[in-house]
This record gives sequence, structure tokens and C-alpha cells, in this order.
Amino acid sequence: MIHLDHLTKTFILKGQRRTVADDITATFPTGLSVALLGRNGAGKSSLLKMIAGTLDPTSGQILSTGTISFPVGFAGSFHGDLSGAQNARFVARIYGVDTEELLAFVEDFAEMGKYFHMPFRTYSSGMRARLAFGVSMAIPFDTYLVDEVTAVGDAAFRTKSGIVFRDRMASAGAIVVSHSMAVLRELCSAGAVLENGKLHYYENLEDAIRHHHQNMAA
Repeated sequence: MIHLDHLTKTFILKGQRRTVADDITATFPTGLSVALLGRNGAGKSSLLKMIAGTLDPTSGQILSTGTISFPVGFAGSFHGDLSGAQNARFVARIYGVDTEELLAFVEDFAEMGKYFHMPFRTYSSGMRARLAFGVSMAIPFDTYLVDEVTAVGDAAFRTKSGIVFRDRMASAGAIVVSHSMAVLRELCSAGAVLENGKLHYYENLEDAIRHHHQNMAA
């Protein structure tokens, strides 16, 4: 369970105030995959980062039970001078999982060959995303935060990613951001729409998609 308690987040950009979360109170149930919908710039990624604990809210709090992933596919915390393997080892130690098991999973999954042992700063954006997704999926979380991860790599890798993700969803929940309604329909059963700082939760995904389409057409 993830509960947003009067959550507010305001950014100051060039002297202008922009609120992406405006006194939001909502609950994401345990073990459910929820689509997070909203137009570009609505604040979906910021909301995921607050839930993950990598971005502080302006006010309010987030209460949770169980473990929550960092945003799946997010590579911003990797050290540029360390190799992919060294970064994976570091993450394993942080989360207290078996280092060698995580390393073997990521190396096999990411399919990076010799680059797995080269500095992260030398990676292309696609390689960074492969490493980040592999590390994310190697750790058993109760809730996964997913931000457009299906856009990673070629068609074969996207298919492989989807299989691994669905396997994880057999015993976990997720909050998923994607612009693809087909992906959301495949992965999620419920939905939430973020618009003008307000979050509307729907137990039925189709109701959330309908609300989102109405916002986009307005």
C-alpha cells in the first residue's frame, strides 16, 4: 500500500511557481498494477520520484507498506567512473541482495558484452537504460515504479523486458507511466489521472483512460 497524505509539490522556475501535486490524498492498493496517466509536463515523473524518495515534497507525506523500487529504468544514480558491473554490485549491497546473483542476472539480461565492464560514462543512452532496467528487475520489490521503460531498446529487447516485468508482477504491484494505451492495458488493471496537480484514482483502467482522453481533447 502507498498512501499520499496531503501531498504537495511546487517548483519555482524562472520566478514562476508551478504546482505538480496540489494537496493530493490518494491510496495505491497493495499488489495492484496502476497506470499513471497525464499529459506531458503534468508531473508524473516527479510523482514517481517522490514516491521513490528521491524527490522531497513541498508538504505532506507518503506512507507505505512493503518495499518500493527506484523508478525502473532510471540511471541517474549510477557513478560514471564505475563500470556497469561495479555499479550493479554497489546497488546489490545497498539493498542487501546477493551480489553475485544480481550481477549474473544483469549481465545476462542487459546483453552488453564487454561494455558491462567498462565505465558507465562511456555508455550510450540505450546501454544506460538496459543496465538500469536490468538492475531494477534483479531486485524483488513489493511495488515497482515504471517510467516509460517499454521504450527501451529494439523490438526484441522490449519483448524480453515485457516478459521479465510481467513475471515480477505475478508477486508485486506497480505504478506505470507510459504513453502507450496498449502497454497500459496489458500491464495494468487500475488507473490514476494527474491533471493540474490533482490526482483522480479509478479502480477500472478504462475509466481512467477515458478521463485522460477527455483531458487531452479539451
